[in-house]
Amino acid sequence: MAARKPGTAARPGSSGTKSRDKGTRGGRPEAVPATGQRQGARPGNGRPGNGRASAPARAAVVAEEVAPAGAPAWLQWTTWILSLGGLGPSVYLTIAHFNTSVTLACPATSTINCERVTTSPQSYVFGIPVAVLGLAFYLFLAVANSPWVWRRAWPPLNWARVGSLVVGMVFVLYLVYTELFTIGAICLWCTSVHVITFALFVLIMFSFAAGYGTPKAPARA
Repeated sequence: MAARKPGTAARPGSSGTKSRDKGTRGGRPEAVPATGQRQGARPGNGRPGNGRASAPARAAVVAEEVAPAGAPAWLQWTTWILSLGGLGPSVYLTIAHFNTSVTLACPATSTINCERVTTSPQSYVFGIPVAVLGLAFYLFLAVANSPWVWRRAWPPLNWARVGSLVVGMVFVLYLVYTELFTIGAICLWCTSVHVITFALFVLIMFSFAAGYGTPKAPARA
């Protein structure tokens, strides 16, 4: 037996020859997989090795794709303020129509004459006063275009906005034609309502084209 050098101690369990510990390769410890990581999983992304997302993740992606797009704040407030601006003259015209003691503040000339327009036979449509139709129209818009209702982003209500403005714009064109070519006079209060209706028509059509208040189409993989 060879003598050990002075000052050196024998390794415990050593018999003078190099032995390989169990579970080692060439004296190096084998790599142990990190705890909590499944075999075949990609580290850091939380997805299995096949690259497919889990069912909750896919559901979240689909829900995001079909979520309604909300209208921007400037559009919500602008349409609401315009709706209230159209509601005011509509209330005034309705009161003046049923209360003969109320005289419309409007100049009476050969071209501009509110009294002549509001008391003409054309001030009725299907037996209903035009002022009442305008009042009902703007009562609906004042509610539908309020910021609190805009934030609901309910698609049927969005279609109701679009449909009402399309009908309202057609009605406005009819009234303007009637004033110019049938009655031969212009009502300034009616004209203010017509201008506001046109502005709302442009904004609501823009909103519809931009997809505000309607679900997004799901993207195909």
